[in-house]
Amino acid sequence: MHHKDIQRIVKKQLKKKCPNWKRMSRKEKKKLAKEVTMAALEEYDFSDEVEAPIEELVGVEDQVDTDGIISLKEMAKLIDNFYLNTFFGAEKPKKLVVNLTDPLLKYIDDILDDSILGELLWYEGFTPGKRDFLPTQFFRAELLKAIKYSEISYRKFCAKEYMGMERKENREFLGLPLHNKQMIDHTQLSQFRSSLSFAQVSNLLVYILHHVSRSGILDNCLIHGVDSTELANDNYHPLFSITVGEKKIRVYTDLDCDCGTRRNKRDKSIFFVGYRMHTLTAIDVKTGHSFPLASLIASGNHHDSLFLKPLIQLAQAMGIEMKLVTADEAYYDNDGSLFEESKVNLITPPSTNVKLPENVDLETLTVTCNDECEIPMRHLGCFDNHHEFKCGASIGECDRVESCPQYRLIPMDNGYFQGVLPKSELAEKAIDMRKNAERPFNLLKHREGLEKVRVRSKKALIAKCAFATIVNLLIEMERRCNNRDSDNPQLNFFELAS
Repeated sequence: MHHKDIQRIVKKQLKKKCPNWKRMSRKEKKKLAKEVTMAALEEYDFSDEVEAPIEELVGVEDQVDTDGIISLKEMAKLIDNFYLNTFFGAEKPKKLVVNLTDPLLKYIDDILDDSILGELLWYEGFTPGKRDFLPTQFFRAELLKAIKYSEISYRKFCAKEYMGMERKENREFLGLPLHNKQMIDHTQLSQFRSSLSFAQVSNLLVYILHHVSRSGILDNCLIHGVDSTELANDNYHPLFSITVGEKKIRVYTDLDCDCGTRRNKRDKSIFFVGYRMHTLTAIDVKTGHSFPLASLIASGNHHDSLFLKPLIQLAQAMGIEMKLVTADEAYYDNDGSLFEESKVNLITPPSTNVKLPENVDLETLTVTCNDECEIPMRHLGCFDNHHEFKCGASIGECDRVESCPQYRLIPMDNGYFQGVLPKSELAEKAIDMRKNAERPFNLLKHREGLEKVRVRSKKALIAKCAFATIVNLLIEMERRCNNRDSDNPQLNFFELAS
């Protein structure tokens, strides 16, 4: 952890000393990165224990602060009562007639309430009279780009070809006037993304999740999944790097990104520079479809297991109810604290690196008391990070009753003795459906435009990922509403299985 702590100190000092970091030349950044890193190494005491919270070490301290996040129940109350205390009275004012021919844009326009969105995007000091555009227009521009033009750059998107006078449908969706040539500039969109707090981004997502919940899409989503994917950027070479012990400390132009590893792919290196998106998805147990709900963004060099608890805590702050979460082996809960803190059960495939306890049958996982006993024991439950088993012998069946303890405790592990036993019927079904949590990443990256990171900072990337998630959910809602499930790019898990 010492190398993570040093990296944290270096990044913190560079951000503090260089508020104009983005405007500096690469040569200036390289020189300063080397000076700050070497100075931090000289002053660092490796004999001291690392006191910084794990959230700061992995760079998600700005995403675990849940103050200001509105839960789904609170959002429902806000939406239902929003117009009761306004001059409009108890009724929602009628929208202006908008001539949208695209069914998806029309559906989204009907859902979005600019008055409520303006409340969610409001900040202290905001004065609409001094601005050419409202935050809701920037939000709509982000949605429009992710829906129709995800493959192009923001600079190209904010041009006449896509926002000009001939693009009347786009202009109507964005709320731009049809009688003049006013357009949103790409720098204004960049400033909008960077200005959003994490609470504002989360509240926008909660607003859409409220409508998703009311649409009935999540009614059969009794199982949730957690997985991650890499988001590579264009920081191919570090400004400065140094080896400390067996670990490398690197400083890139984007201070928050780092070098990580990805799954083996034929056309790509196993190494990438950028971020990892850790996402919670809801899995429909009937159709096998999965829907992204919330994400954490962190640099690519940290182990997945460090983000399971923060992600679950974020989802619970948003009001998402979870009982059972399935994930791959990387998201293990080695001490059982996840259930103690959140009351959420985690199921992962049994790790092949965990040795099976003694007197446990490898094929059936039948537990016996000791070497001399052949009578299977009954599982009573879990307590204090242990599984408790009791002798299953009937009266008179065992002649060693007086000398046998008749019970056994097996510590929880990441193998076959997790918080939920992987050999149970429910656990096996959940593990089989675990792969479904990966499918939304293909849509988010190729359909909503996250395959190529087109933003220049972590804060902007957090907003970009939230917008992509929102668009993904809106598209699924519109498909269900207009009975276009046959066009759904997500494959039916059970059809494939059969």
